[in-house]
Amino acid sequence: MSNQAPNQARVIPLRPSAERPGTARPADRPPAPREPLWRDLVGDVLRRERQAQERTLKDVADAARISMPYLSEVERGRKEASSEVLAAAAHALGLSLGDLLARAQGELVRVTSRHAGARRTPTTSSYNGLCLAA
Repeated sequence: MSNQAPNQARVIPLRPSAERPGTARPADRPPAPREPLWRDLVGDVLRRERQAQERTLKDVADAARISMPYLSEVERGRKEASSEVLAAAAHALGLSLGDLLARAQGELVRVTSRHAGARRTPTTSSYNGLCLAA
C-alpha cells in the first residue's frame, strides 16, 4: 500500500526541479529559448499562405465554412483548432492538411535549429523527454 493520502494524486515531474519555470537555475547556464507552440506555427502558416494569395480573412473563412473571428484566432495562435477545422482552412487555401502540417513542421525545425546549439548540453536527468498524455 502507498503512504499517500487516499484522495491525492502523486505528481511525477517531467523535468528536474532546477529546470522548472519559477525555480532557480545555475548562474552559468543561460535560459533555454522557448520552443514555439504548434498552434502558433500552424496559424503563421495559414496567415502567410492567405496573404500570399492576397485573400481576405472573410473570403477564406467563408470558403472553409468557419466563422471569421474563429479563423482569426486560429491564425494568431489563440485557438487550438481541431484537425477538421485545420483541414477546412487548408482546403480553402488550396492545400491539403498534410501540406499545412508539413509546412508547420518545417517551420518548427527551422526555428528550433536556430537555438539548438544553446540547448545541446548533456543531461544527467532521469526525466529525459518522457511525456505521458491521458
